[in-house]
Order: sequence, then C-alpha cells, then structure tokens
Amino acid sequence: MKRFIAIFLLCCFGIYHFGYYVAYFSFNLQIENTWVDKIYGDKLDGLEERFLEIPMTLPYMADEEEFRPSNTRFEKDGQHFRAVKQRYVNDTLQIVYVPDTTKNSLDNTIKTWISSLVQDELPDSGNNTLLSKTFVKDYIQPENQLVYGFSVLDERQLIGFIFSAYQSQYLNLNTPPPELFS
Repeated sequence: MKRFIAIFLLCCFGIYHFGYYVAYFSFNLQIENTWVDKIYGDKLDGLEERFLEIPMTLPYMADEEEFRPSNTRFEKDGQHFRAVKQRYVNDTLQIVYVPDTTKNSLDNTIKTWISSLVQDELPDSGNNTLLSKTFVKDYIQPENQLVYGFSVLDERQLIGFIFSAYQSQYLNLNTPPPELFS
C-alpha cells in the first residue's frame, strides 16, 4: 500500500509540474489532425482565405496550373496561419492561407495557465522587482576564482619546406597606416 501511495504522489507531482507540456502537445496533435482532415478532405468551406505571393527563383521548377494542397504552419505579425493551397508560377510561389484561430487560442491559453502557476510562487511586490528576481541569474556572469599558474608560450613549428620569413608573426605596430597622397 505504501508503494502505491508513493507512486501515486510521484505521478501527482509530475502532472503538477509537467502537465502543461502533455496538455500542449496533445492539443497541438489534435489541432494538426483536424487540419489534415480539413485540407486533404476538401472541407475548407467557410474559412477566410487570403492570398500571398512570394517571389523566388527555383531552378528546374516547372510552372503549375492548379493549386495543390499544402499543410504548412507559419506565423505572421504574431498570429498563426495555415497555408492550405500553393502553386509555383512565373518565379513566384502563390499561397492561399487561412488564420489558425485554434492554434492562437491554444498558445494564449497555455501562456495564461503557466503565468498563473508561476505568479502564485513569486512574491507580489512591484513588477520591476519581480522581473529582477526571476531573471537576474540569467544575466549575471559567475565569478571564476581559478588562478592559472603557468603562462602560454608561443611555439614556432616548421613543417617541411614551408617556413615563415618573419621571426615573429605577431607584429606590434604602434603607428597608424600611411595616408594616400594625391
């Protein structure tokens, strides 16, 4: 019985800390499957279609007369879109895309969920101190107290008949470069 309770509590701990990853990936997979059914099942009626042309030159790419189905996600101006049809004509990639509102709502929901979980654990002082306390460790370089007891010596190695005409390859020039006279 103790082993069962220990495993149950460990599972609860894992779900509490990593449950949003599982929820995000499972809902994301469900959204992808829904889009595959819509795009390849020709169920695109009622969606707000937009048109985008991207000029690009691809060697040996033949012009296409008809649009072909495409299932490509992309983000534009902070919003998620889905390319549903595309074709290549006259060195231009023409894309028909629709807004992916389910992906936008999933991302917003997960962000608010994570921020609500993190907000409970942090102190409720001002926003500036909140940011400084949470992210200060990422920007502070740790001090290294290690002292090196040896110095690095330059070694001059000649390989075969390749040699340098200069004794030192590191020149100490203290003068500026010469100016051009006209």
